[in-house]
Amino acid sequence: MSAVKHDRSGLLPMVCRGAKVTWGAMSYRLITLVLAVIAPIAATAQPCPPHALGTSRILEVDAATFPRIGRKQFPQTLPLQHKELVLTFDDGPIPATTPKALDALKAECVRATFFLLGRNSITHRQLARRILAEGHTVGHHTYSHPNLSKRPFAKALEEINHGFEVDDDAIYGQRRTEPRTPFFRFPGFASTPPLLDALARRRVVVFGADVWASDWNDMTPAAELKLILQRIQAIDHGIVLLHDTRAQTVRMLPEFLRELKKRGYRIVHVVPAGGR
Repeated sequence: MSAVKHDRSGLLPMVCRGAKVTWGAMSYRLITLVLAVIAPIAATAQPCPPHALGTSRILEVDAATFPRIGRKQFPQTLPLQHKELVLTFDDGPIPATTPKALDALKAECVRATFFLLGRNSITHRQLARRILAEGHTVGHHTYSHPNLSKRPFAKALEEINHGFEVDDDAIYGQRRTEPRTPFFRFPGFASTPPLLDALARRRVVVFGADVWASDWNDMTPAAELKLILQRIQAIDHGIVLLHDTRAQTVRMLPEFLRELKKRGYRIVHVVPAGGR
Protein backbone atom coordinates (compact mmCIF):
# COMPACT_ATOMS: atom_id res chain seq x y z
CA MET A 1 0.00 0.00 0.00
CA SER A 2 1.51 3.29 -1.06
CA ALA A 3 0.73 5.16 2.15
CA VAL A 4 3.14 3.09 4.20
CA LYS A 5 6.00 3.91 1.85
CA HIS A 6 6.02 7.64 2.61
CA ASP A 7 8.63 9.28 4.79
CA ARG A 8 6.41 9.52 7.85
CA SER A 9 8.78 11.71 9.82
CA GLY A 10 8.83 14.41 7.16
CA LEU A 11 5.43 14.43 5.55
CA LEU A 12 3.48 16.61 7.96
CA PRO A 13 6.19 19.32 8.27
CA MET A 14 6.48 19.38 4.46
CA VAL A 15 2.74 19.97 4.11
CA CYS A 16 2.88 22.81 6.60
CA ARG A 17 5.99 24.45 5.18
CA GLY A 18 4.81 24.30 1.58
CA ALA A 19 2.09 26.97 1.82
CA LYS A 20 1.35 30.25 3.47
CA VAL A 21 -1.67 29.36 5.52
CA THR A 22 -4.33 31.74 6.77
CA TRP A 23 -6.32 29.43 8.99
CA GLY A 24 -9.36 31.66 9.22
CA ALA A 25 -9.71 31.66 5.43
CA MET A 26 -8.85 28.02 4.73
CA SER A 27 -11.92 26.09 3.69
CA TYR A 28 -13.24 23.31 5.88
CA ARG A 29 -13.23 20.97 2.91
CA LEU A 30 -9.52 21.49 2.30
CA ILE A 31 -8.71 20.80 5.94
CA THR A 32 -10.65 17.54 5.95
CA LEU A 33 -9.08 16.49 2.65
CA VAL A 34 -5.59 16.99 4.08
CA LEU A 35 -6.64 15.09 7.21
CA ALA A 36 -7.89 12.18 5.13
CA VAL A 37 -4.55 11.94 3.32
CA ILE A 38 -2.11 12.32 6.19
CA ALA A 39 -3.99 10.93 9.18
CA PRO A 40 -3.28 7.22 8.61
CA ILE A 41 0.40 8.03 8.02
CA ALA A 42 0.70 10.30 11.04
CA ALA A 43 -0.99 7.68 13.19
CA THR A 44 1.89 5.29 12.56
CA ALA A 45 4.69 7.81 13.10
CA GLN A 46 5.36 6.72 16.68
CA PRO A 47 7.10 3.33 17.02
CA CYS A 48 5.20 0.66 18.89
CA PRO A 49 6.62 -0.56 22.20
CA PRO A 50 7.92 -4.16 22.12
CA HIS A 51 5.08 -5.46 24.27
CA ALA A 52 2.34 -4.10 21.99
CA LEU A 53 0.11 -6.37 19.94
CA GLY A 54 0.54 -4.14 16.90
CA THR A 55 -0.92 -4.45 13.42
CA SER A 56 0.85 -7.09 11.35
CA ARG A 57 -0.26 -6.14 7.86
CA ILE A 58 -2.69 -4.18 5.69
CA LEU A 59 -5.18 -6.01 3.48
CA GLU A 60 -6.85 -4.21 0.57
CA VAL A 61 -10.42 -5.38 -0.02
CA ASP A 62 -12.16 -5.02 -3.38
CA ALA A 63 -15.89 -5.60 -3.89
CA ALA A 64 -15.18 -7.25 -7.22
CA THR A 65 -13.39 -10.07 -5.41
CA PHE A 66 -15.03 -9.98 -2.00
CA PRO A 67 -18.51 -8.45 -2.32
CA ARG A 68 -19.79 -10.14 0.89
CA ILE A 69 -17.59 -11.47 3.64
CA GLY A 70 -18.01 -13.17 6.99
CA ARG A 71 -18.87 -16.83 7.45
CA LYS A 72 -21.67 -16.17 9.92
CA GLN A 73 -23.72 -14.78 7.01
CA PHE A 74 -21.96 -15.56 3.73
CA PRO A 75 -20.07 -18.46 2.09
CA GLN A 76 -16.69 -16.73 2.14
CA THR A 77 -14.58 -14.52 4.35
CA LEU A 78 -11.34 -12.59 3.93
CA PRO A 79 -8.16 -14.42 2.87
CA LEU A 80 -6.67 -14.49 6.34
CA GLN A 81 -3.91 -16.77 7.52
CA HIS A 82 -3.55 -18.84 10.68
CA LYS A 83 -4.36 -16.75 13.77
CA GLU A 84 -5.02 -13.55 11.81
CA LEU A 85 -7.91 -11.39 13.01
CA VAL A 86 -9.69 -8.28 11.72
CA LEU A 87 -11.21 -6.26 14.58
CA THR A 88 -14.44 -4.38 13.86
CA PHE A 89 -16.67 -2.19 16.02
CA ASP A 90 -20.31 -1.25 15.41
CA ASP A 91 -22.80 1.47 16.40
CA GLY A 92 -20.53 4.35 17.47
CA PRO A 93 -19.26 6.84 17.96
CA ILE A 94 -20.51 7.94 21.37
CA PRO A 95 -18.55 10.00 23.94
CA ALA A 96 -19.18 7.66 26.88
CA THR A 97 -17.29 4.68 25.47
CA THR A 98 -15.71 5.19 22.03
CA PRO A 99 -12.77 7.28 23.32
CA LYS A 100 -11.88 4.50 25.76
CA ALA A 101 -11.94 1.96 22.94
CA LEU A 102 -9.67 4.20 20.88
CA ASP A 103 -7.29 4.63 23.82
CA ALA A 104 -7.03 0.87 24.26
CA LEU A 105 -6.34 0.30 20.58
CA LYS A 106 -3.76 3.08 20.48
CA ALA A 107 -1.92 1.67 23.49
CA GLU A 108 -1.47 -1.61 21.61
CA CYS A 109 -0.82 -0.03 18.16
CA VAL A 110 -3.85 -1.83 16.76
CA ARG A 111 -5.90 -0.58 13.82
CA ALA A 112 -9.54 -1.59 13.50
CA THR A 113 -12.60 -0.85 11.38
CA PHE A 114 -15.48 1.16 12.84
CA PHE A 115 -18.93 0.86 11.28
CA LEU A 116 -20.58 4.16 12.22
CA LEU A 117 -24.20 5.08 12.66
CA GLY A 118 -24.91 8.32 10.82
CA ARG A 119 -26.95 9.78 13.67
CA ASN A 120 -23.95 9.32 15.97
CA SER A 121 -21.27 10.52 13.56
CA ILE A 122 -23.12 13.74 12.77
CA THR A 123 -23.77 14.40 16.46
CA HIS A 124 -20.18 13.64 17.48
CA ARG A 125 -18.19 14.90 14.50
CA GLN A 126 -14.93 15.36 16.35
CA LEU A 127 -15.05 11.83 17.68
CA ALA A 128 -15.78 10.43 14.22
CA ARG A 129 -12.79 12.38 12.89
CA ARG A 130 -10.63 11.07 15.71
CA ILE A 131 -11.31 7.51 14.55
CA LEU A 132 -9.95 8.38 11.12
CA ALA A 133 -7.09 10.49 12.50
CA GLU A 134 -5.80 7.56 14.57
CA GLY A 135 -5.47 5.40 11.48
CA HIS A 136 -8.61 3.29 11.65
CA THR A 137 -10.90 2.48 8.74
CA VAL A 138 -14.34 4.11 8.83
CA GLY A 139 -17.20 2.02 7.46
CA HIS A 140 -20.95 2.53 7.52
CA HIS A 141 -23.87 1.01 9.43
CA THR A 142 -26.93 3.02 8.20
CA TYR A 143 -28.19 6.26 9.72
CA SER A 144 -30.46 4.98 12.51
CA HIS A 145 -29.95 1.18 12.83
CA PRO A 146 -33.31 -0.12 11.55
CA ASN A 147 -34.06 -3.66 10.46
CA LEU A 148 -33.67 -3.13 6.71
CA SER A 149 -35.17 -6.50 5.83
CA LYS A 150 -38.51 -5.21 7.15
CA ARG A 151 -38.52 -2.09 4.97
CA PRO A 152 -39.51 -1.69 1.31
CA PHE A 153 -36.49 -1.75 -0.98
CA ALA A 154 -36.59 1.98 -1.79
CA LYS A 155 -36.91 2.99 1.86
CA ALA A 156 -34.12 0.64 2.91
CA LEU A 157 -31.82 2.02 0.21
CA GLU A 158 -32.69 5.55 1.29
CA GLU A 159 -31.63 4.68 4.85
CA ILE A 160 -28.32 3.24 3.65
CA ASN A 161 -27.60 6.27 1.46
CA HIS A 162 -28.49 8.66 4.26
CA GLY A 163 -25.93 6.95 6.46
CA PHE A 164 -23.28 7.24 3.74
CA GLU A 165 -24.02 10.94 3.25
CA VAL A 166 -24.03 11.86 6.91
CA ASP A 167 -20.90 9.90 7.80
CA ASP A 168 -18.88 11.44 4.97
CA ASP A 169 -20.22 14.90 5.80
CA ALA A 170 -19.22 14.50 9.44
CA ILE A 171 -15.72 13.24 8.65
CA TYR A 172 -14.74 14.82 5.33
CA GLY A 173 -17.19 17.70 4.93
CA GLN A 174 -18.66 16.19 1.76
CA ARG A 175 -22.13 14.69 1.42
CA ARG A 176 -22.28 11.87 -1.11
CA THR A 177 -24.16 8.64 -1.61
CA GLU A 178 -21.04 6.92 -2.99
CA PRO A 179 -18.94 6.75 0.19
CA ARG A 180 -15.22 7.39 0.34
CA THR A 181 -14.83 4.05 2.15
CA PRO A 182 -17.18 1.54 0.48
CA PHE A 183 -17.56 -0.77 3.48
CA PHE A 184 -21.02 -1.46 4.93
CA ARG A 185 -22.54 -3.72 7.58
CA PHE A 186 -26.27 -4.36 7.87
CA PRO A 187 -27.73 -3.71 11.33
CA GLY A 188 -28.45 -7.09 12.85
CA PHE A 189 -27.10 -8.62 9.59
CA ALA A 190 -30.67 -8.20 8.29
CA SER A 191 -29.96 -8.03 4.56
CA THR A 192 -32.09 -8.95 1.55
CA PRO A 193 -30.97 -10.28 -1.85
CA PRO A 194 -32.07 -7.10 -3.70
CA LEU A 195 -30.15 -4.87 -1.27
CA LEU A 196 -27.06 -7.06 -1.47
CA ASP A 197 -27.19 -6.96 -5.26
CA ALA A 198 -27.66 -3.18 -5.28
CA LEU A 199 -24.61 -2.66 -3.07
CA ALA A 200 -22.54 -5.08 -5.15
CA ARG A 201 -23.35 -3.07 -8.30
CA ARG A 202 -22.01 0.01 -6.50
CA ARG A 203 -18.87 -1.89 -5.47
CA VAL A 204 -19.65 -1.63 -1.77
CA VAL A 205 -18.22 -4.48 0.32
CA VAL A 206 -20.78 -5.91 2.75
CA PHE A 207 -19.21 -7.10 6.00
CA GLY A 208 -20.68 -9.85 8.08
CA ALA A 209 -18.55 -11.46 10.78
CA ASP A 210 -16.84 -14.75 11.57
CA VAL A 211 -17.12 -14.45 15.34
CA TRP A 212 -18.65 -12.14 17.91
CA ALA A 213 -18.72 -11.60 21.65
CA SER A 214 -22.53 -11.43 21.91
CA ASP A 215 -21.88 -8.17 23.72
CA TRP A 216 -25.42 -6.98 23.05
CA ASN A 217 -26.19 -9.20 26.05
CA ASP A 218 -25.34 -7.92 29.50
CA MET A 219 -22.41 -9.71 31.10
CA THR A 220 -19.31 -8.89 33.09
CA PRO A 221 -16.14 -7.91 31.22
CA ALA A 222 -14.51 -11.10 32.53
CA ALA A 223 -17.34 -13.25 31.18
CA GLU A 224 -17.21 -11.51 27.82
CA LEU A 225 -13.44 -11.95 27.63
CA LYS A 226 -13.70 -15.67 28.32
CA LEU A 227 -16.48 -16.08 25.75
CA ILE A 228 -14.79 -14.24 22.89
CA LEU A 229 -11.43 -15.95 23.43
CA GLN A 230 -13.11 -19.36 23.38
CA ARG A 231 -14.93 -18.51 20.17
CA ILE A 232 -11.82 -17.15 18.47
CA GLN A 233 -9.89 -20.28 19.39
CA ALA A 234 -12.63 -22.35 17.75
CA ILE A 235 -12.51 -20.51 14.40
CA ASP A 236 -8.72 -19.76 14.37
CA HIS A 237 -8.96 -16.66 12.13
CA GLY A 238 -11.55 -14.21 10.86
CA ILE A 239 -13.52 -11.00 11.32
CA VAL A 240 -14.32 -10.18 14.95
CA LEU A 241 -17.43 -8.13 15.79
CA LEU A 242 -17.52 -5.94 18.89
CA HIS A 243 -19.46 -2.81 19.90
CA ASP A 244 -17.62 0.32 21.00
CA THR A 245 -20.91 1.54 22.49
CA ARG A 246 -20.96 -1.19 25.14
CA ALA A 247 -19.27 -0.30 28.44
CA GLN A 248 -18.55 -3.93 29.27
CA THR A 249 -16.72 -4.36 25.95
CA VAL A 250 -14.65 -1.24 26.41
CA ARG A 251 -13.63 -2.37 29.91
CA MET A 252 -12.70 -5.79 28.52
CA LEU A 253 -10.76 -4.47 25.54
CA PRO A 254 -7.30 -3.79 27.07
CA GLU A 255 -7.09 -7.29 28.56
CA PHE A 256 -8.49 -8.80 25.37
CA LEU A 257 -5.73 -7.22 23.28
CA ARG A 258 -3.06 -8.37 25.74
CA GLU A 259 -4.45 -11.91 25.63
CA LEU A 260 -4.38 -11.93 21.83
CA LYS A 261 -0.70 -11.00 21.99
CA LYS A 262 0.04 -13.76 24.53
CA ARG A 263 -1.77 -16.35 22.42
CA GLY A 264 0.04 -15.50 19.20
CA TYR A 265 -2.74 -13.81 17.24
CA ARG A 266 -1.98 -11.13 14.66
CA ILE A 267 -4.11 -8.15 13.64
CA VAL A 268 -4.84 -7.34 10.01
CA HIS A 269 -6.06 -3.86 9.03
CA VAL A 270 -8.53 -3.77 6.13
CA VAL A 271 -8.73 -0.84 3.70
CA PRO A 272 -10.51 -0.30 0.36
CA ALA A 273 -8.58 -1.51 -2.67
CA GLY A 274 -7.15 1.45 -4.53
CA GLY A 275 -8.98 4.02 -2.44
CA ARG A 276 -11.87 6.14 -3.73
